[in-house]
Amino acid sequence: MTAASATETVEAVFRIESARIIAGVARIVRDVGIAEELAQDALVAALEQWPDSGVPDKPGAWLMATAKHRAIDLVRRKETYARKLAEVGRALEDVPPPDPADFDDPDRIDDDLLRLIFTACHPVLSTEARIALTLRLLGGLTTQEIARAFLAPEPTVAQRIVRAKRTLAKAGVPFEVPCGADRDARVASVLEVIYLVFNEGYSATAGDDLVRPALCEDALRLVRVLCALMPKEPEVHGLAALLEFQSSRIAARTGPGGEPVLLADQNRAKWNRLLIRRGIEALHRAGDGPYSIQAAIAACHAQTMRYEDTDWTSIALLYGRLMALTPSPVIELNRAVAVAMSEGPAAGLALVDALRDEPALKGYHLLPSVRGDLLERLGRPAEARAEFEHAASLTQNAQEKDLLLKRASRADPDGFGSAGGQGGA
Repeated sequence: MTAASATETVEAVFRIESARIIAGVARIVRDVGIAEELAQDALVAALEQWPDSGVPDKPGAWLMATAKHRAIDLVRRKETYARKLAEVGRALEDVPPPDPADFDDPDRIDDDLLRLIFTACHPVLSTEARIALTLRLLGGLTTQEIARAFLAPEPTVAQRIVRAKRTLAKAGVPFEVPCGADRDARVASVLEVIYLVFNEGYSATAGDDLVRPALCEDALRLVRVLCALMPKEPEVHGLAALLEFQSSRIAARTGPGGEPVLLADQNRAKWNRLLIRRGIEALHRAGDGPYSIQAAIAACHAQTMRYEDTDWTSIALLYGRLMALTPSPVIELNRAVAVAMSEGPAAGLALVDALRDEPALKGYHLLPSVRGDLLERLGRPAEARAEFEHAASLTQNAQEKDLLLKRASRADPDGFGSAGGQGGA
């Protein structure tokens, strides 16, 4: 094997195994920042040794064993050795170097990985910090990749990750899976992080691309891991079902130039039937929480082969249930769309107009976008054009802005609105 191919193998294996390695080491050192550094040390050792010695039969186990060797050495060097030794297990004092085969035990690694997920998503961190740290430790993304995905400066993301590690250490966050009410709260935090990562990939808030599939894939992989680790948590399966269904439509959501394709116009032959089947299976294990209800809504779309056959009445009822659980003007806006489709645009517009003074929707481009669509269907093109132009002025996504301006022009081609008529943006 050449040095170049060995290096590629090391990097590929590390990308796959890094989360498990960090999790396994964090159980020893009780600090995710130090655990990540030791995992990186193991990567460096592999880069130095594998080109000469060859890739071991179990490269992931080799990396895990190397990282844990270094973790144990670090613990033994600490001035607080006696206390640390009691936490890790007094048996460490006289044991021989670890056998790499010991680290192939999936149960042990999975327990550690679950602890790492709960630690990275601890509520003591800001939402932005939780997202960045989760993608770094569990998603295996580099700081540069995270910055690119969220269109943020790389130094900002790097500082966010460093501060997150320091905050966890300073707060003394235990490396454990919490119990009782604390566990419920923490599960909600974990699911929120994965949900937000997926949403940013599914409908990018800014930039030139409507969809960033890599982020969707990362979120989907994380929720699948979580399902395996927490098989009895209904909302975990609810979120998994939702992301499977939504992922199934990604290929059909954009045209050849990256432009958005509305749901009514999507080629449903492009929808991924395997992901839809996975979503249905996950939905069978879901409960009646918010993610599970959203998954049921997504299932109504995913299992309908023609747009005109969509069961909008059921979707409206599901949004009503969702509103009862988690009241939100955004959910009510979605319910208004479903009501408009099931009962007519006038019924939907009445619900939308009731939301126009909601502070939370003041800068939300989908409010005027939906209102424009309903006004157009009611035969009020000039008003529809103004709403589409207003929506275009609010979005920071280039593809969405272009679509909204085109809809404004089509709604009232003879109008003279601020954007289309005057050539502004």
